[in-house]
Amino acid sequence: MPVFDTAARLKFAEAYPETPHIVSHNLHDHPLLTITSLAALGEALPAKSVEYNKGNLPVGIDPDSVPANGLTIGDTIRNAQTSSSWAVLKNIEQVPEYRILLLDLLGELKPCIEVKTGKMLMPQGFIFVSSPNAVTPYHFDPEHNILLQLTGSKVMTQFPAGDPLYAPDEIHEGYHIGGHRNLVWQDELACGGTEWPLSAGQGLFVPVMAPHHVRNGPAVSISLSITWRSDWSFAEADARAFNGLLRKLGVKPTAPGRFPAANNGKAIVWRIIRKMRS
Repeated sequence: MPVFDTAARLKFAEAYPETPHIVSHNLHDHPLLTITSLAALGEALPAKSVEYNKGNLPVGIDPDSVPANGLTIGDTIRNAQTSSSWAVLKNIEQVPEYRILLLDLLGELKPCIEVKTGKMLMPQGFIFVSSPNAVTPYHFDPEHNILLQLTGSKVMTQFPAGDPLYAPDEIHEGYHIGGHRNLVWQDELACGGTEWPLSAGQGLFVPVMAPHHVRNGPAVSISLSITWRSDWSFAEADARAFNGLLRKLGVKPTAPGRFPAANNGKAIVWRIIRKMRS
């Protein structure tokens, strides 16, 4: 039985790659996605592939100010009901069983993806385990992403991708040359966000670099992000990085275009510079 039924795949195909939308899924009760299995996964992954902290955070926070929770990753997940924490397991495809799961899920959508943005590149998976009412601060991500809600509920507030009001060009540029993904929050931005409530059996498509923040519901939440890159997303990222260099030279560059703009000129120049530097 497919995880994404025909209606879900058709809806995704129509909206991809720039329109956020809810998509249904049938990924329920998978043995690799229980609290016990995820605690073991967290303990098996290298330290660079786990991130966890206190979950009672404001929507906007300096990454250097995020408080630790005093627990190990395994105990954070096993005690998610009471630990008031947020945890993410990154690049789960490092573990063979989870790589198979990820590729099976993306394989169902691959034809819809590749007809629009070309070859599906760098499939990656991220699993989020959140305590009741935990907050994921305001940030953006460079991947095409579907967030699948497995247990519990949450609300993602998403903002228009590519709009400098919500993510200034300078922050984009800094991110693509090594800066943090968290964005600066201002309360006046709130009116521009769209709330997307998610419950188990629902997923949300998040376009590349769409700013968002997340508030968990009253129960422990487990979510799986299935992500991929495309030639377009890489070109947009490299054009942003090149713009950062231009800005340091005193030039005010034009922002890259959103899909289907190719952004190849600046991207190629940046790749040449990066290769020469290395």
